[in-house]
Amino acid sequence: MAIKEKSSPASDAGKLLRLTPGGVSDEELLQFIEEMTANADRVQETVLAEILSQNSGTEYLRRYDLGGATDRATLQGQDIQPDIQRIANGDRSPILSGHPITEFLTSSGTSAGERKLMPTVKDELDRRQLLYSLLMPVMKRHVTGLDKGRLFTSCS
Repeated sequence: MAIKEKSSPASDAGKLLRLTPGGVSDEELLQFIEEMTANADRVQETVLAEILSQNSGTEYLRRYDLGGATDRATLQGQDIQPDIQRIANGDRSPILSGHPITEFLTSSGTSAGERKLMPTVKDELDRRQLLYSLLMPVMKRHVTGLDKGRLFTSCS
């Protein structure tokens, strides 16, 4: 497959964090989707382990002394909203991420009457770009004549 990998070693599943399609055919992109979804649980566990490893020095992970735990059960339930609010208020210390927060997204729903802020880093922007690039091959496969007309997309 001709999907370009940025320079940094990782397992096959962890490549999702660093892949960007370039000069790749629709069939290759569809094959990539098949490979990732066939092992979705393993991919998610690997990605979670990588994220935790990259952010092991953060205040949040040190506070809960997770001892390198990477399982989902251990990491559920802690309320990080106060930490997110600190970041939103301008605190630049590594609270939740070892990488600079580049933007905040907001949830579409509400929790306790308020939308939730979701801090993101550059890697997340790269993942979103990858996911958007995978959209068109799927749409072309399932929407007849898509390549003959106009397309309007909206992200909200």
